[in-house]
Amino acid sequence: MSSPDYVSNYMSEQDYLEGEKISEIKHEYIDGEVYAMAGASKNHQRLIAVLTSKLYQHLENTPCEVFSSDIKVRADAGKKYFYPDVLVVCRNDDEDEYYTESPRIIIEVLSSSTRKYDKTLKRRVYQTIPSLEEYVLIEQDSVEIEVCRKSEGWQSSFYYIDDDITFTSVDLTLPVTEIYQRVENDDMRAFLTSNV
Repeated sequence: MSSPDYVSNYMSEQDYLEGEKISEIKHEYIDGEVYAMAGASKNHQRLIAVLTSKLYQHLENTPCEVFSSDIKVRADAGKKYFYPDVLVVCRNDDEDEYYTESPRIIIEVLSSSTRKYDKTLKRRVYQTIPSLEEYVLIEQDSVEIEVCRKSEGWQSSFYYIDDDITFTSVDLTLPVTEIYQRVENDDMRAFLTSNV
């Protein structure tokens, strides 16, 4: 998803939440300001689809659920709402139907227009969420995954084409190539050509 475009002057949290229920496009909310979210590329959607599918299968028959793109994360005492690309929530009956305050893992797929936003503002805000154990940033134009784990002081670990990656918060290990299996970029083309 591309970086947000500024939409409005100050809006209350309640007005934002009510407006999102009827809006045809998604908006993120940052300190009373509302930003429209733009569409995403096919590679972006491919990465979301495979991660959502793998997490769904892995979490079946557990109290945890995976959501993609349409469930908001509420942070900073309601001063900020974001739409992560993928997130996992372990059931909490007090949760709202349209947002969560207790994600266990958040995954964002990066693009040239979102990279700075996802690596700076969102990263700082997400890491203040008490329930969050991992923040994952996935490049779509190359094969590179950055994982920041609370248990490691939010230091970054990087994974590349020949690696296996473990999402420790949900105890799921996947080959990086499986995550990128349908993505079309130079790294994957070179990998597929070398393995013919």
